[in-house]
Amino acid sequence: MNRKALTMTVLLLAIALVTGCGGNGPGNEQNGETTGKQNITLTYLASQGWIYNAEMELAKKFEEQTGIKIDYQIIPADQYFNVLKTKLNAKEGPDIFGGQSGKSEISLNYNVKENAVDLSDQEWTKRIDPLSLETATLDGKVYAQTIWDTGNSFVMVYNKKIFAELGLTVPKTYEELKQASLKIKESGVTPIYEPIADGWHHVMWLAEPGPRYDELTPGLYDDLNANKKKFADDPSMLNALTQLKEIYDLGFFGDNTFSDTGAGTTNKLASGEFAMALSAQSIVGDVVKANPEMKEEDFGYFVLPIADNQFYYINPGGPSKFVYSQGKHLEAAKQYLDFLAQPENLQYLLDNTKEFTNLNFTGLTDKYTDAQKDMFAAYPKKGTDIQNVVSYVNAQWMDIGKDISAMLANSMEPADILKNIDKRRAEMAKVAKDPAWSE
Repeated sequence: MNRKALTMTVLLLAIALVTGCGGNGPGNEQNGETTGKQNITLTYLASQGWIYNAEMELAKKFEEQTGIKIDYQIIPADQYFNVLKTKLNAKEGPDIFGGQSGKSEISLNYNVKENAVDLSDQEWTKRIDPLSLETATLDGKVYAQTIWDTGNSFVMVYNKKIFAELGLTVPKTYEELKQASLKIKESGVTPIYEPIADGWHHVMWLAEPGPRYDELTPGLYDDLNANKKKFADDPSMLNALTQLKEIYDLGFFGDNTFSDTGAGTTNKLASGEFAMALSAQSIVGDVVKANPEMKEEDFGYFVLPIADNQFYYINPGGPSKFVYSQGKHLEAAKQYLDFLAQPENLQYLLDNTKEFTNLNFTGLTDKYTDAQKDMFAAYPKKGTDIQNVVSYVNAQWMDIGKDISAMLANSMEPADILKNIDKRRAEMAKVAKDPAWSE
């Protein structure tokens, strides 16, 4: 081969090599990872109850398309955050980790500036509910993806037949709830199923009516975040806790509320032993399956009227996915989040998850029942519950639960609960170096 031919051959080989290494075809490299069929396993750490079967089915579809496998590592709820924090502190986080959204939550519990990847440039951020996006955002950067039924608020699910037999109407005030519960109890039915054993559920009696507190004391949410007011200063929250104590003392929760768990809610409503439960609206479908003699139209919904609340309270946050910043497969992890957020996959997740009636993305077909639509119409005023607006509340949820349990057991006063919330908020604000607490 002469020199000219040899030079041309080398040149063509070099061009072929560059072309083969560029591009985006299957098996090609991009940012150190393949973008076609890839031999990658992503570890995903999550709490029990956050991952539904439909998402796991989508993960199989994702693996078929990309070769990327999702290894779900599900931890019991009461152990999850300790396990996660241990892994993050040891710099051994999974590729994707689950967590609750909320500004103080993602800052204090997960230290997202250090432990999570900025997802602000992802396409799905343009289609998600802005309120959900806000709860996953810190200092202008999006750190998590929330795919959840954020409109499926926990409300009072009630047995219409029991109400009709006793001549009761939907209570709009605390006093009406109290009087209705007295009649129900006198009839031999326990008024309200409340699973205190779970440690978190009973906190909603204080937190969900948050928009009502903000209405009674205009600017309360903003003032709490600016450290201009304290929980202990607010008469409406003190009133709410006092009312909750009265409900318990009157026996409206039954004799076993401290040992009752959320898992028992379905059967308790299905048996007719209880008339009401503060629950996700989707539970009615489970109740009907548990007792075929019941129908979905046998149940209705109303908002929790503690402190005379008439707001339909919304929780725009929920279990969310974070990409671990020190993971080995950042692009693959973002690719999985993008896959889950595609409209057809969101609709599949919605259609095949009985707990969901809608998701927090645009363009989806919801599964609202007529009873839910009636409830939405009955409560035109809407607001965000307190833990998703006021800083340093969600992060101490379980501690608040312990305090409320102590109050119900007569070892703590309502005012002391609010003082404890303020104390813990101040401690967390100090750790976060919040300027509102620096003076």
